Amino acid sequence: MYDKLIFDMSGNNSHVSIPENSFNDNEVGISNKFIRKSNPRLPQVAEIDVLRHFVNLSTKNHHILKGFYPLGSCTMKYNPVINEDIASLEGFSCIHPYQDSDDVQGIMELVYELERKLAVISGFDAVSLMPAAGAHSEFAGMMIIREYHLSNKSMHKKNILIPDSAHGTNPASCTLAGFNTIQVNSDETGEIDIEDLKKKIDENTAGIMITNPNTLGIFECRLDKIAELIHEVDGLVYMDGANFNAIMGIVKPGDIGCDIMHFNLHKTFSTPHGGGGPGGGGVAVNKKLEQYLPPFRVIKENEKFSLSHPKNSIGTISMFFGNVNIMVRAWAYINAMGADGLKSVTETAVLNANYLRKSLKDVFELEYETSTLHEFVLSGSKVKKKYNVKTLDIAKRLLDYGIHAPTIYFPLIVHEAIMIEPTETESKDTLDVFISIMKKVRQEAEEEPELLYNAPVNTPVSRLDEIKALKDLNTNYYRTENAG
Repeated sequence: MYDKLIFDMSGNNSHVSIPENSFNDNEVGISNKFIRKSNPRLPQVAEIDVLRHFVNLSTKNHHILKGFYPLGSCTMKYNPVINEDIASLEGFSCIHPYQDSDDVQGIMELVYELERKLAVISGFDAVSLMPAAGAHSEFAGMMIIREYHLSNKSMHKKNILIPDSAHGTNPASCTLAGFNTIQVNSDETGEIDIEDLKKKIDENTAGIMITNPNTLGIFECRLDKIAELIHEVDGLVYMDGANFNAIMGIVKPGDIGCDIMHFNLHKTFSTPHGGGGPGGGGVAVNKKLEQYLPPFRVIKENEKFSLSHPKNSIGTISMFFGNVNIMVRAWAYINAMGADGLKSVTETAVLNANYLRKSLKDVFELEYETSTLHEFVLSGSKVKKKYNVKTLDIAKRLLDYGIHAPTIYFPLIVHEAIMIEPTETESKDTLDVFISIMKKVRQEAEEEPELLYNAPVNTPVSRLDEIKALKDLNTNYYRTENAG
């Protein structure tokens, strides 16, 4: 006999006896050798206890609805709930990729519109939404560069130039696409050193991968000059658009010399972010690269939508058509905001970041005086030297005050880096609280450094031995013999 546990909302537990022959090979197609011979070891609990268990676990996590999340470069902003409601509509959430195109004209029209809206916003000619995340879009962009040079019989073009202020995923994307990476240094302003760039450009240069604004939050003002230098050797300019929320509605990368750019729909255009996904990407290109985009692209003919396969496509890079449900959220956000709204988002993000930057530049060290946009980078070097308090200690102490730590130790060109991005969705009141807490932590570093050494102390889990966790990974797989 087999037992099945039934959760009773009254709080009483009950079991239903199911005859052994209820689960036979003929009815469910599962061989008897795979059906357990004893009851599973499940807790005998009421439904309300299960709900309380998981709700209590959820309150231990830090998330954007619980507190401030100034994680630099990750853009952990609030996403309007209405976008979730729209994405949950049955016509969007219950479709299947194997349905005939005649049955899904609505979602195809939405994807068609979104691609064109993104193209207009960024200044490019065409967009593919097949990539499932930002880094995935980077890989697609690098494959497009590779295919472009192979089509032109330029097999020798194997080098991609990457500034030291670029996002950390850039070198990995280049390597996966078969390129060599060459680092370009920053100058004293935090922008790309043009003279160093000139030394590293040659006939083997396939392109450059620029994060703009870069990871210091600084806009690369000489991007048009850089593009000119790269194009002189038939290289391509790839712009990492992960920080596009800092220039959206104001600058169009396609108009200032960029050939390719990727979008992080899950950062800039209000879709879920964190916890491993789901992510949403997109890659935009100019006219000469459109033929290399990944399939499948939505086209419109005689008021009907269908799928096309670009002439020299790099090929499929994800299952089916990408994270379509994320596209719905981004489409809803763009339509709700409008052109003026998107520009306002950018302006508010920049205003918030510079308010924090000015308020904290004398609390912690500011290595670059160049104006920044949506984020900025402080340094804990002086605090470490004077009080032996590391940036890691500062980050851990912030958790005790209910604030998620900023990005730390990145970018690598700033020692003891503290990268802060407030986003446009935080109020001045929240920013003022954060400023006061940062000042308090700095004071504690001077007067009571032990508080920071032991932090966090108010969280469900105290400080972990991160070095040991990295070097001595210990995972356990529990298997009960004869459990079926």
